[in-house]
Amino acid sequence: MLSRKGLIPEDYVLTRLAEDVLQPKYKTKQRKARFVAKNGRCNVAHTNIREQGRFLLDVFTTLVDLKWLYTLLIFTMSFLCSWLLFGMIWWLIAFAHGDLDVKGDDFVPCVTDIHSFSSAFLFSIEVQVTIGFGGRMVTEECVSAVVILIIQNIVGLLNNAIMLGCIFMKTAQANRRAETLIFSKHAVITVRNNKLCFMFRLGDLRKSMIINATVHVQVVRKTVTNEGELVPLNQIDIQMDNPVGTNSIFLVSPLIISHVIDKNSPMYDFSEADLLHEDIEVIVILEGVVETTGITTQARTSYLSEEILWGHRFVPTVSEEDGMYAVDYSKFGNTIKVSTPSCSARILDEEGGLERFKVHKSTSTRRIRNTKEE
Repeated sequence: MLSRKGLIPEDYVLTRLAEDVLQPKYKTKQRKARFVAKNGRCNVAHTNIREQGRFLLDVFTTLVDLKWLYTLLIFTMSFLCSWLLFGMIWWLIAFAHGDLDVKGDDFVPCVTDIHSFSSAFLFSIEVQVTIGFGGRMVTEECVSAVVILIIQNIVGLLNNAIMLGCIFMKTAQANRRAETLIFSKHAVITVRNNKLCFMFRLGDLRKSMIINATVHVQVVRKTVTNEGELVPLNQIDIQMDNPVGTNSIFLVSPLIISHVIDKNSPMYDFSEADLLHEDIEVIVILEGVVETTGITTQARTSYLSEEILWGHRFVPTVSEEDGMYAVDYSKFGNTIKVSTPSCSARILDEEGGLERFKVHKSTSTRRIRNTKEE
């Protein structure tokens, strides 16, 4: 961890999540399950899969998806089994030709210096890994030996290509790059540009950029259709506010992604009190291409209703120092409480918008002052 090396503060966690120890603590309500964990893992268990053979149709992907222990075990066993198999074949060739018996100086064996299964196994290793034959070599005496030599070379090349390709793909998986793409622990709902907005912060810890980075946000909640059908995980896309006009972002410094809560938003009817009782989950997906490798990567997180702070705003993290911009990641998840109407966006629109709320608030403040003066 970078935090152990003193590069970043100790209260900062590199699991695609910026922890903030200063945030207010809320008692979470009982929830059945979480669709996406904070670190991006999908909390879905696939059970009762009858056609297990489908996984064998895509052996390479299956090997890449396996745990490292199983991958290394299969990697080792594939070489050992191929060496043993061809070692047995070389021993049978020598046995059939009579190479294992003591012959005169004029006798030409199929493979020189093979006297037992051990020497045949060593010759099999020398052929497949091409480390040099030494005293053991194939002669032109047996056509079958030449054919087996060609077959073992081809099988060895295929085995090396598959196994080494699998190891490379596991070490260069896109989710490794996603470990340095981080999200704020809490999301907030507050007023921005005279509109009630849902916001969260994301950032990239590396200097190498994510090209064509896009953000997708969905609200997952249990719904019932007009016909009475229960949809346990209804995924509703919500539009993010981007001044560029597209979902592509320039992630060179931490950004606050905003969603305007309007009549097309699934949060349009949520007030501050309703949000605490709603069983919703906001899923955030960040996708982009890694600049150094060209591999597409994806980072995910989610926010439950109790992880959305109403009436809070993120504190700035970027400052200008000595002619360049500096990012203070110790403030990445910090928020401050600001004045925000506690009613829903629908009620706010029906009562005249935010301007009427400000007028009502200023009138209430003057009344309180006049009461105190009297």
